Amino acid sequence: MRVTGSELCPLAELTYRQARRGGGTESGRLPLQRLTVDRVPDGCDGVLVTGDLQGVAPSPYGGPEVLLGVALADHLAVWAEQGLLPPPHRLAVVLAGDLYSAPTADVRGATGEVTEVWLAFAAAGCALVTGVLGNHDLLPEGALAGLDPAPAPLDGGSLTFGGVRLAGVGRIVGDPTRPGRRAEPAHLAVLDTVLRTGPDVLILHEGPPGRQPAQRGNPAIGERIGRAAPPLTVCGHMHWPEPLSSLGTGHVLNVDSRAVLLRTS
Repeated sequence: MRVTGSELCPLAELTYRQARRGGGTESGRLPLQRLTVDRVPDGCDGVLVTGDLQGVAPSPYGGPEVLLGVALADHLAVWAEQGLLPPPHRLAVVLAGDLYSAPTADVRGATGEVTEVWLAFAAAGCALVTGVLGNHDLLPEGALAGLDPAPAPLDGGSLTFGGVRLAGVGRIVGDPTRPGRRAEPAHLAVLDTVLRTGPDVLILHEGPPGRQPAQRGNPAIGERIGRAAPPLTVCGHMHWPEPLSSLGTGHVLNVDSRAVLLRTS
């Protein structure tokens, strides 16, 4: 899956509430954008990639506010009816981590369980739900079992879907005594393992830096990926004003606080 488009085109946006720096809550807008790639998995018409959905929003079906990721999953059918997205059963979903928010959306960096977000995309009927966990995500073992097909979180593993190989590494580099973190040598060893599988799409939470100064990332991760960059690396964790950058012969797409539809046209 190689990026062939040079810019992301706006499709829609979703208003939500998020924690404000310094305390309290504020309004945010999650953009839905489109980017052209040379191929998508067989049997799909597009791939939706998103991450860092740290907020709450109303579902189009009514009721109290839900996690932003749940609201996004609930909007898939609505946007498909409007012709903005393929039908969910023709859509693969890739989650780049950090999908939790305090229910009151007034605590920055809150950590919590994100099972309901993964289940919401599965319940929407998406052809594939995969991705990684961020440093603020909790997902109990077995929480996604029993579904067919079951969502497939990745951390050091890979899968092939529709002729496209996807591999993932969750968490971030940091103090391993804290949740969602690994010491740098261990984290890079996991990254090396998945790179050896030759993925078409590499899914990370913490990603490499981009070409521009504002495209911040982990240089050690960038050096590792740059040795044999996959066609597409998806990441989040640090927001990029410009979400796309080249890396080696491939591209990095940062989906922190955005949702991007990958399509062939």
